[in-house]
Amino acid sequence: MTRLLGRLGGWCARHGKIVLLLWVVAAAGLMGSSLAFSSPTSNDASIPGTDAQRAHDLMKEGFGPGYGQGGTMQLLLYSADGPLTEDKRKRAVEESVDRLRTMPHVTQVDTPFRRGGIASNLQIGLITIRMQGHDTAKLAETTQALSKAADPARAAGLEVVPADSSTPADKEIKTGPSEIIGVVCALLVLVFAFGTLVAAMIPIFAALISVASGLGVIGLLGWVVDMPKQAGIMATMIGLGVGIDYALFLLSRHRRLLAEGVPVVESVRRTVASSGGAVVFAGGTVIIALSALMLAGFPLLATLGWVTGISVVAAVLTSVTLVPALLGLLGHRVNALQVPFLRGAGSSGSGWAGLGSWVARRPWRVLLASVVVLGALAAPALALKLGPLDEGYGTQGSEPRRAYELMATGFGPGANGPLIVIAELPSKAGGPKDPIVDQVVREVKAIDGVVHVADPKVNVSGRSVLLQTVTDYAPSDSRAAGVVRDIRAISLPGVDLHVGGEVAGMTDAGDRMAERTPLVIGVVVLLSALLLLLAFRAPVVAVKAAVMNLVSLGAAFGSLALVFSVGLGSGLVGMDAPASSSYVQSLFFSVPIESYVPLMLFAVLFGLSMDYEVFLLTAVRQAYTRHGDNARAVAEGLGATGRVITSAALIMVAVFVAFIAYPDPMVKTFGVGLAVAIAVDATIIRGFLVPATMVLLRRLNWWCPRWLDRLLPNLSVEGNEEEHEPAPQPREPVKLGV
Repeated sequence: MTRLLGRLGGWCARHGKIVLLLWVVAAAGLMGSSLAFSSPTSNDASIPGTDAQRAHDLMKEGFGPGYGQGGTMQLLLYSADGPLTEDKRKRAVEESVDRLRTMPHVTQVDTPFRRGGIASNLQIGLITIRMQGHDTAKLAETTQALSKAADPARAAGLEVVPADSSTPADKEIKTGPSEIIGVVCALLVLVFAFGTLVAAMIPIFAALISVASGLGVIGLLGWVVDMPKQAGIMATMIGLGVGIDYALFLLSRHRRLLAEGVPVVESVRRTVASSGGAVVFAGGTVIIALSALMLAGFPLLATLGWVTGISVVAAVLTSVTLVPALLGLLGHRVNALQVPFLRGAGSSGSGWAGLGSWVARRPWRVLLASVVVLGALAAPALALKLGPLDEGYGTQGSEPRRAYELMATGFGPGANGPLIVIAELPSKAGGPKDPIVDQVVREVKAIDGVVHVADPKVNVSGRSVLLQTVTDYAPSDSRAAGVVRDIRAISLPGVDLHVGGEVAGMTDAGDRMAERTPLVIGVVVLLSALLLLLAFRAPVVAVKAAVMNLVSLGAAFGSLALVFSVGLGSGLVGMDAPASSSYVQSLFFSVPIESYVPLMLFAVLFGLSMDYEVFLLTAVRQAYTRHGDNARAVAEGLGATGRVITSAALIMVAVFVAFIAYPDPMVKTFGVGLAVAIAVDATIIRGFLVPATMVLLRRLNWWCPRWLDRLLPNLSVEGNEEEHEPAPQPREPVKLGV
């Protein structure tokens, strides 16, 4: 593989203008097409084979228009100055209801002046609108039009707030300053690392081209598959991080070879043959980890996984083609535009080599200290609180958050997430008063936590009955999931009870995640270890690397538990507490984490952590191959890669921290978890734990049974044959950054 990559790198260096033009045209064409033919997004959280999905399917069968996903809209009315039943206010509300009934696709409008439509304080009312035939992909526009129709109520001094049943994670995520902040921070790190503006711009340019290409492909695929609203932002976050990092590794190696006097094209060829191989394998581990999410049994999670994988593929492709082309075009000008005060910044890796030697002299003490520190960082993970997010965690002052608060105040917290109970009957019911229907209603009302059951609605076949059920608990309250399970446990002869709705769907998602998580983790760890085994032909190293990555995950989950579950600074990352909370309460505001997020975070982090493992092991193996001294090889490998890995980690941390500013809770979760995990991985794990264990294992690091060695194909990523080729002496010394 190293020879093939070397030839590819050499060709791209010699034909730099062609490669550059092709990438720019491809990126512009894909991104332009994606923007011109913007595809719809959908956060369909349905899970085939679950009880909630069965309830959803039955709900669309014969219950009339307005039942099913996106079929119902609600407008909340609030009168701060008196009851809604006052004559002037009532006339204004009724006029609004009449206008709503004339709107396109509206089939039924329920006035708030009905049973259950107005709060006990008479100041909060609910208009329910049932629709049919509207475009669910344009839900925001439809909601805005319906809200506009209620202007007569606003003219009478009433507050009118549209409500919907989506969660904060369902909201469309629009681009913001986070991408710009992340890129600027990455540029500053690169300038400090390299000391020259030209070198610093190469990884930024390559990453932007790869992200644009990846987003273009993702946008066009949105016409073929349901694309989650978070897909673009996740692809951008990961694509920027790995795109800059991969280019950084290649550029660092190329500049070292130039400093040794190797001609430009030959330097690019050797760089891509060795470091390029490491990039391919590192990207492969990320893609494997993300692809394993397809085994989770959650379509939305699987889509997020392979969509994010597209951005990683784009980053790998630009790294082994576009970066060599840029290096070939620039030649020795890659070191141009030096920053005066940073002329000698980071010119030596002796500090990291010294750290490696220090660790090699006291491996047991370093190992024990590292384990204690990592254990302390991971311990809070035991308090991790999983659960669905509701609009109570939305942005303070937003319409969905205001609607949630009005609904909870007027009708109880459970009204924000009603359960849809569908009973399949053994025989045709005579109507809502049929004895079997009445028995179903009594059984549901008897469940602890159920506070209201609406009048039953029998479908046209008479074989199913729908009960809209309100619990005493908010959708994010774990007790609401308990009510779902209790209703499903009701046993009536010949009656099959199914529970749907937001709470039931997220309950099923949590159960499915708990069931499939061991399988996903096992597949990711096994395949990643196998890939490392193919790369280094060392089973001990492969297994150890997988274990080390799991350790960094513990620190990530510990940080998530502290920030979100314990609430230590959740307000500082932009999670807004209820308006009635004190300042102290707002800083310690506990927020549940969606049940599918830890598994997604595991896949992303495992792949990214393996990147640094591959680059460090490559350098250690090269040194060990040269002289056979294990402790010395560890020190030299750390010295050769320590500064590069640290710079790469700083870039990733800066990018991920910048994305915490996004309003979406899932993006905030990923920003915090990824930033902490990468920081821990690049310092404690790669700087202390990995070198200590490699020193202690000695020759076992690179041991491989003969029978296994014969079976394994030769896919080495080190490119050792490239290292010993003679190079002309440098004409003049070149100062380096990384």
